[in-house]
Amino acid sequence: MKVKEVMTPNAQACTLTTNLAEVAGLMWDKDCGIVPVVAEGGKVVGLITDRDICMAAATKGWNLVNIAVEDVITGEVFSCKADDDIHTALGQMKRHKVRRLPVVAAEGDLEGILSMNDVVLKAEEVGQKKVTELSYGDVVNTYKAICEHREEPEQPKRMAAGV
Repeated sequence: MKVKEVMTPNAQACTLTTNLAEVAGLMWDKDCGIVPVVAEGGKVVGLITDRDICMAAATKGWNLVNIAVEDVITGEVFSCKADDDIHTALGQMKRHKVRRLPVVAAEGDLEGILSMNDVVLKAEEVGQKKVTELSYGDVVNTYKAICEHREEPEQPKRMAAGV
């Protein structure tokens, strides 16, 4: 099974200069927790998550309208291709402990998103006579690897409310 058979095509994206309030509104409207960040021409240069937005609001103490995506994202992007085998993409998710991967073309242009939600909805139970390309076991094993606790990251200093 190929990633293109599982992914969500035509994912919404934002730019580095989009403010976090706009991104949060996009996430609300599209019922998603991640938005790819693209440069001019459509090349994926980062990802912004709902968690990134919450942490920026909590640690910066600014209004989300005043925080640009580029102020909070990291430049590291793990991705897959539409023609990759789904198990290759699941391996990426396991290794990097991520629940979503942007699906990119050879040049890095955004083609869609592969999320664990997509994977769960396509998985099938393995029966006595049934062979499946994407099993419940594949899903559980991927989630276990993603959810395994990482080493404690350095915590940013919290700002007191109203400061």
